[in-house]
Amino acid sequence: MLRSHDAAELADFSTTYSEIGARTFACLLYQLDCLDAALYWWRFAAGAGDPLSAHLLAAYHAAAGRGPDARAWRASARLLGFNDTHLPHPTRHGTTAAEGYVEHLPWNKIPEVLHGFPPPPEGLGR
Repeated sequence: MLRSHDAAELADFSTTYSEIGARTFACLLYQLDCLDAALYWWRFAAGAGDPLSAHLLAAYHAAAGRGPDARAWRASARLLGFNDTHLPHPTRHGTTAAEGYVEHLPWNKIPEVLHGFPPPPEGLGR
């Protein structure tokens, strides 16, 4: 979502409060683990008529095990006309993370990071 063409809407969001900007801002907040704020802005965007935001809310509630909420948001997404054309289109293909998003961790440092966790099952690294 944050790599889609909709990310450009985020720059004007503070002045326009567009539904696409709200959805993109919500996705950024979700990535930053600010769940309550992300849900607020997804609801804002869905209420403003963004079908993808309603779909994202349905998917979130389904994953969280909240069936009635998931069904309600799925119905809202359908009423707003959600279909596959509303899914974001990545600006580049691949699974590389943005520069500085992931820290490189040398193999010899992994035991320090995992200190306190149970050891992996025997043969997992083979």
